[in-house]
Amino acid sequence: MVLICSCYVVIIYDKKLWDASTGQAFTQYAEHEKRAWSVDFSSIDPTKLASGSDDCSVKLWSIKERTCIDTIRNVANVCCVQFSPHSSHLLSFGSADYKIYCYDLRNTRTPWCMLAGHGKAVSYVKFVDSETIVSASTDNTLKLWDLHKTNSSGLSTNACRLTFGGHTNEKNFVGLSAFDGYITCGSETNEVYAYYKAFPMSITSHKFGSIDPITGQETGDDNGQFVSSVCWRTKSNMVVAANSSGSLKLLQLV
Repeated sequence: MVLICSCYVVIIYDKKLWDASTGQAFTQYAEHEKRAWSVDFSSIDPTKLASGSDDCSVKLWSIKERTCIDTIRNVANVCCVQFSPHSSHLLSFGSADYKIYCYDLRNTRTPWCMLAGHGKAVSYVKFVDSETIVSASTDNTLKLWDLHKTNSSGLSTNACRLTFGGHTNEKNFVGLSAFDGYITCGSETNEVYAYYKAFPMSITSHKFGSIDPITGQETGDDNGQFVSSVCWRTKSNMVVAANSSGSLKLLQLV
């Protein structure tokens, strides 16, 4: 898995930071004890990044330092991490214990809030705006959470504003992306689904087909493939999506 921010690229399985302008490895991080699932750069402070791992920890890094600058210990595997693009102090991550954790990085000893409502592992979290996050889970749903309805003591069980359903997601990481109130995710039916933050049902979907090895044409049969990654293009109505066969599509929401 690859994450790009400004002139730096992170290769997650190697835990290496590469300078995209030179193609050279900038540094390597090797403090996680198990597989790292997710890495995210802070958009407010691009020198900082966070990683989540199967070793039940989130590690905070600075490209100016060779060792991690802080570690958040969790009770279960960490599947995803996301800095808030609206605050330099807020970090959220999804966990295999079905919960979402939000931390104020000025105090990493205890979570700022814990969100509960999913029935399986939380595979992605994304900030929709400064007050709202969306999460994806292998329970076949996305959930929209109102951060104003959270509390710092125990689980925030009433913060879920909306549950989205329609796509299929029971075992794979299928991608999640949000921009300007629109949310898109993949599906194990080899489809891309788009939602809007005010409606529980999808507003549109697009199905990938299989590529015939002889003709090179796309067919309707998906052969058990699934959409594995989606990403909105910044300040546009275009989404790039990839599926498990290696096909990529650039889609436009009209």
